[in-house]
Amino acid sequence: MTAMFVNVPVTDLERAKAFYTAVGFTINPLFSDHNAACVVVEDDHAYFMIVTRDHFQTFTDKPLGDPAVNPSASTSLFLESREAVDATLTSGLAAGGTEEKPATDYGFMYQRQITDPDGNIIEFGYMDPVAAAQGPEAYMNQQA
Repeated sequence: MTAMFVNVPVTDLERAKAFYTAVGFTINPLFSDHNAACVVVEDDHAYFMIVTRDHFQTFTDKPLGDPAVNPSASTSLFLESREAVDATLTSGLAAGGTEEKPATDYGFMYQRQITDPDGNIIEFGYMDPVAAAQGPEAYMNQQA
């Protein structure tokens, strides 16, 4: 697999672009127009395509749900530190996102959820490198 694109329907493309850039992503103008914008999560690997609801509806004959009322997916992205998670959430909240649940802290893993202005759920987290490489038990053994 060379790249992953997650298509996300939005009601206001400019507002969505402002939110996604506020949390640290960039927009690739080569793959953006009045219907959609390519949000670069990780160069050459991971992207969001934020797509107007009208254009997203052309992808399927099924009716689109409202993610603010009936979420059907949550995207989790892991960052380099707990502080980066907190800073990202602070920026996202200032750009119109909401945090509906408190942070979760398992010791080896820390996560916070934010919803974009349309209600799409994004979770930012940090995992201790020992736990990521060897599993949570290895992290716990290191703490003992």
